[in-house]
Amino acid sequence: MARRIVIGISGASGVIYGVRMLEHLRDTDCETHLILSKSAKLTIEIETSYRAKEVAAMADYTYDNKNMAAAISSGSFLTDGMIVAPCTIKTLSGIANSYTDNLLVRAADVSLKEKRKLALLVRETPLHKGHLQLMTKAADLGAQILPPVPSFYHMPKTIDDIIDQTVGKVFDYMDIEHDLFSRWSGL
Repeated sequence: MARRIVIGISGASGVIYGVRMLEHLRDTDCETHLILSKSAKLTIEIETSYRAKEVAAMADYTYDNKNMAAAISSGSFLTDGMIVAPCTIKTLSGIANSYTDNLLVRAADVSLKEKRKLALLVRETPLHKGHLQLMTKAADLGAQILPPVPSFYHMPKTIDDIIDQTVGKVFDYMDIEHDLFSRWSGL
């Protein structure tokens, strides 16, 4: 069976992270299952040169965020984990509080209850104490909090280099092989 990765794209700034993951995963043996929030569809068209339908077409399977009966809403549907890129504070709050009022949050909740990997690219700044408490709560439940904070030791030349370094860090966590950035090898 091919590896299955669920990708949720919520409406925070930084939808390019989810888009780049889909672009890179097309060249792997990973089967991708995509959920786009209503706000993500709008943000994709504001922040990128893509239309939401073009991003949806990059995935092997796409689900309506209102479809609570989708295969990925059940723990019996086996996946290797889920990535929420980017993750709004609202989505983080839903995940941290198990408030599963949409498929994206429900799929994340399934990842947590089944002890599967869940990476949350929380995209907000500055952060107040409530945001930090939500991240701590989600981490305590088993989520990996992975804000898209760039590093520069690999000497990025383009914005894509910066984006791909974060995507590569998520792929490392998900055990997906890649060559998206040069690894630190010491001085």
